[in-house]
Amino acid sequence: MTVQNLSNPTTSGPIAEPPKPQKPYKSPVEDINEDNLVVSEPAHAAAGLTGVAVAFQRGLQQGGVTRTVRSMFRINQRDGFDCPGCAWPEPQGKRKPAEFCENGAKAFAEENTKRRADRDFWATYSIEDLRDKTEYWLGQQGRITEPMIIRPGETHYSPIPWQEAFDLIGERIRATTPDRTVYYTSGRTANETAFLYQLFARSVGTNNLPDCSNMCHESSGSAMNPTIGVGKGTVTLEDIHNAKLVFVVGQNPGTNHPRMLSALDECRKNGGKVVAVNPLPEAGLLNFKDPQTPEGLIGKGAKISDEFLQIKVGGDLALFQAFGHLLLAYEDAAPGTIVDREFVETRTEHFEAYREARKHIDWDETERATGLTRDEIAKVARMLADSDATIICWALGVTQQPHSVDTLREFINILLLQGNFGKPGAGACPVRGHSNVQGDRTMGIWEKPAPWLLDAIDKEFGITSPREHGYDSTECIEAFEQDEIDVFVSMGGNFALANAETERLEAGMQRAGLTVHVSTKPNRSHVVHGKTSLILPTLGRTDIDDKHPGGVQVLSVEDSMSMVHTTQGRLKPVSEHLLSEPVIIARMAEATFGPDHVINWREMGEDYDVIRDRISRTLPGFEDFNRRVRQRNGFQLPSPPRDTRTFATPTQRAQFTVSPLEYLDAPEGYLILQTMRSHDQYNTTFYGLDDRYRGIKNGRRVVLVHPDDLAELGFKDRDMVNVVSVFRGEERRADAFRLVSYPTARGCAAAYFPEANALVHRDLKARESNTPGFKAITVRFEPVDAPQMS
Repeated sequence: MTVQNLSNPTTSGPIAEPPKPQKPYKSPVEDINEDNLVVSEPAHAAAGLTGVAVAFQRGLQQGGVTRTVRSMFRINQRDGFDCPGCAWPEPQGKRKPAEFCENGAKAFAEENTKRRADRDFWATYSIEDLRDKTEYWLGQQGRITEPMIIRPGETHYSPIPWQEAFDLIGERIRATTPDRTVYYTSGRTANETAFLYQLFARSVGTNNLPDCSNMCHESSGSAMNPTIGVGKGTVTLEDIHNAKLVFVVGQNPGTNHPRMLSALDECRKNGGKVVAVNPLPEAGLLNFKDPQTPEGLIGKGAKISDEFLQIKVGGDLALFQAFGHLLLAYEDAAPGTIVDREFVETRTEHFEAYREARKHIDWDETERATGLTRDEIAKVARMLADSDATIICWALGVTQQPHSVDTLREFINILLLQGNFGKPGAGACPVRGHSNVQGDRTMGIWEKPAPWLLDAIDKEFGITSPREHGYDSTECIEAFEQDEIDVFVSMGGNFALANAETERLEAGMQRAGLTVHVSTKPNRSHVVHGKTSLILPTLGRTDIDDKHPGGVQVLSVEDSMSMVHTTQGRLKPVSEHLLSEPVIIARMAEATFGPDHVINWREMGEDYDVIRDRISRTLPGFEDFNRRVRQRNGFQLPSPPRDTRTFATPTQRAQFTVSPLEYLDAPEGYLILQTMRSHDQYNTTFYGLDDRYRGIKNGRRVVLVHPDDLAELGFKDRDMVNVVSVFRGEERRADAFRLVSYPTARGCAAAYFPEANALVHRDLKARESNTPGFKAITVRFEPVDAPQMS
């Protein structure tokens, strides 16, 4: 095989002229004008009648009456499609007619849109034009309708036939070495897609399989696998309903997982209690107006949190160490009343070391680390002591800091102490974000695969998978910059904006020889592309997938609680030129390996039952996959801690761990900044420009700061500033932000992702998991001369 470095490809022949638009293209939206920013008081309740109105308004704006009504009530139904938003599970019993939330409806509307980013769009706007546009503007242009390409020296994307695109991909992959190719995955890919994609990468000969998990819940797996033997949640939806105490830590369910509020409301109706731990007083953590009940539509709503601990960013480790100290003190005072002795003695290890470490506590330092008083902490510790069924839920607020893995191990310690595994209403609950991000990992999307997985793949398919670990998402930044990536394939997602060090990553991506983006809509990664770039348009969750010899195909997903079930679109695709993701992968593989490869790629691309049969012989828990996934609710994957109170660690026991106290403490003149989503956003997709619950409208470049911190730093509400981060003596900048006075925790600040991602140094990351430190940014503000807002 001839090998060449594709980072600096040569071209031959004339450079194509940009195509002339067939008709004038008019953008459906204007771009963001931050001068239109409006700020009002934050909301004190989530959902309600306003949420219903907004959900239907967005659907009608994007898809019209017929498409919206025809499909909206199929979201999360047994014969419908899984919401393309979050991974919160559906009820196993009777489901409501509207089994979706406001932001799920927005996600559906974005995919269901009648807007088209067709060839006229790409002919109208050059790459230079598009680079000046915001992600909001790009995403609002609509669905991509045919494959597009831009070659070295060209100024515009232009159409390319599918087979020519596949042939180009295969040629470039064969022309380099496997370690110089990378295969990124977004969480939206279905199980069958993910399995086929990792099989393709390993057939090429690489484990370069970075994915969005690297940037969100990688810390969860890094903490849970060594301590309890599984990297997933150990609870069911019914456990949430029946828990005596539920912690919601570092999470904003009102925006990111709104259907979770129904479960928390059910828990409280059943006599349980909820404790929210968060730097921001989020509306969904305070009050929930269930839009599917009369009381929720016109009444006061339901209180969600019994206690709200407004913790400083990065203070969760100190808080849960204090909980451990107090629980053990209560046990010493009344032996046998707190610690589940039988569970600890027969199913865990290292309890004595943990008890010794938690014997003493420095309360002054704990209060400094958490921003909480000793009395506030003790009150919630007493609630823990009184509960015999506790669940700890968490999300990115605790997974994106240098000490995230230690923090999550401390959560596990607290659960082990009282035997909160393998019994109703108890367990660990990492709340995953993107729909099927957990399923992707289950299917083998991981740069550090377990040997048993590779052995099983090799046995089933007759290949030899590489054993050397590949790049994760953070390591890709360095690889791009060092010219170590020739071919970058992105299965969904928006890698350029999702990661840290935005400017350096974008510059690095443009050094690659070929970038390939399997996408539904334009995004930033398409305009900071490699020297040659392909955009391959694919079907969405709502689209019917019927271009197969055997007719309509069905896919599957896995939710946050390990339930695997089907998803099937019903709408006619926006273009006859779209292909499904499994078909795209199968045809890439055929173009790369040729028709005589040991794997029959075409067979799997034509019939997804064949993929599921191969999965059933490769992955434990998926036996008889095709039959079981078509059951009424699908099926649940096994979880030893949940099912049998057993732990698949090397010693077959759960592990208590001891970590030193660590927290984030900004020097004088600085604050600790966390990134966050707005209510009109899901990851890098912007549905609109409002963050209704926080009182922000028509803008995104804002920093929320406590009014007392503003005064101490010499600023006032609505001042225009440049934000400067510092890490290991190096500075990063993000210019032109408005300061907004907001009741966040003292010493902390918050800004929207991805606008603030440029502030994150690539080496600011969680130890062990390598997750970027999006919740650990030390920043100061520099004033900008600008007209002040009223």
